[in-house]
Amino acid sequence: MSTGGLDAVAAELLRLPPADFTAARNARADAADAGLGRGIRSLRKPTVAAWTINLLSHDDTFREALDLSAALREAQEDLDAAELARLGRQRRALVAALAGRAVELAGDAGVTLSAAARDEVERTLNAAIVDPLAAGAVASGRLVRPLDPGDIDADALAERMAGSVPGGGGTPPRATRDDLAERRAKREAERRRREAEKHAAEAERERDRLQERSRRARERADLLSERVEDLRRDLARVSADADDADAAADELETALSIARDTAREARRAADRAAKGGED
Repeated sequence: MSTGGLDAVAAELLRLPPADFTAARNARADAADAGLGRGIRSLRKPTVAAWTINLLSHDDTFREALDLSAALREAQEDLDAAELARLGRQRRALVAALAGRAVELAGDAGVTLSAAARDEVERTLNAAIVDPLAAGAVASGRLVRPLDPGDIDADALAERMAGSVPGGGGTPPRATRDDLAERRAKREAERRRREAEKHAAEAERERDRLQERSRRARERADLLSERVEDLRRDLARVSADADDADAAADELETALSIARDTAREARRAADRAAKGGED
């Protein structure tokens, strides 16, 4: 019997809704040759949580979990505490998002995931992110039972999945010095990129703040310039009125002086006439 053939059939059958699994398994076993048929017939029906994870393993969103798993292992190898803290926050957010996606996929197949099953999905996803053996098992899409982050080894995986155990149960080889150097360089480049983006965002916020202050200052300057022009026009008008008033006052003072002279002459003439009449 070909292990690869059984693995392929198991991955296909274990994506079917659990209610359809047994009939589909038996039909495939009957149609296969004797050796493969015995292997197919021995396949166990998955729990709802395991089936949901098998669905999720074929979804594009699961690739993010595998990428994050590799990044976490690299940070652990480098003892990069800051990077581990950042990735830990990212892991929690990603697990919650993937669990939500798993609920959607199950719902699309007509199955409602219970709270307990969702918890099992989240524990399995956490195991896949922190352990490369668990990641390989989940990525195979052949789980029949959910995984536990505290119980991951070749024997445990053999009990919880159908077909062969990915990686043969061996320990993944440690990264070479060159690999680690390249990964460190990539992380440093990513750190510098994030720092540059942060500075760029701060500079853009400062630019926007100054642009707003400049706009308000320009509006105020324009309003004050208009006010100055209004005051200048008012001053010109008042100055003209003052000049007219001065001229009128001068004319009146001249007329008053003449009137005074005329009055004095008239009084003298009157006085003389009075004296002449007495004689």
